[in-house]
Amino acid sequence: MTANDHATSLVGAPGTLTWLGHASVLLTSKSGTRVIFDPWLENPKMPADLGDLGELDLIAVTHGHFDHMASVIPLAIATGATVICVPEMAAYFASAGLSDVVEMNKGGTFRTKDLAFTMVGADHSCGIHGGENAPSIYGGNPVGYVITLPAGEGGPVYISGDTNVFSDMAIVRDLYAPELGLMPIDGHYNMGPREAAYAINLLGLTRFAPYHYGTFPQLAGTPAELATHLAAAHSSTTLVDWQPGQSLPLVG
Repeated sequence: MTANDHATSLVGAPGTLTWLGHASVLLTSKSGTRVIFDPWLENPKMPADLGDLGELDLIAVTHGHFDHMASVIPLAIATGATVICVPEMAAYFASAGLSDVVEMNKGGTFRTKDLAFTMVGADHSCGIHGGENAPSIYGGNPVGYVITLPAGEGGPVYISGDTNVFSDMAIVRDLYAPELGLMPIDGHYNMGPREAAYAINLLGLTRFAPYHYGTFPQLAGTPAELATHLAAAHSSTTLVDWQPGQSLPLVG
């Protein structure tokens, strides 16, 4: 592969957010900082021809369920990326041999290169799969992230991880004013379209990109249902129509 071939097949152009299927998302800043959230690269919606993820600077983990962390360890080993997560998850990753793990907690902010990551709450569970017929390992609390970009490169981005709607989303709005939000709409393990429409209003989002739906039959919520609820609420939020493998610009 030539350098030019690599450039054209690299996932995630500068200044974009790329959906890798299910709840895995790659953020690439304009200066080229590359961050993956909740990597599960074997998920059924990951396009087979997506291309090369390339170098990674950071892996951000929201909680311990396999569909949000299955690829963390191999990716961290392969790329040398720093992993950020709650202390309980950090201890788990350290026990698995990862050395570049930064533990943090809700309300804290981690900065790397041109980006800042503020950890916020989520309403979900966080057990780490303990193996076949074994109980889950305690993984601390689930979280989300608000990502602050350099001036002129887009408003803050909110990535919720798995969650139901909860009233403290209004605090996220008041403190961090996210412009673009990503939240699940599946309606089985997380909130469905009706609850997501309510959450979008609490957060005051300008743009919303749904994820964590359609991967399995029970994840039955759809963007069309969400659009109906947003219309009924007279929402001015733009609902982003995207598919796994597609990117959207960080600047709205």
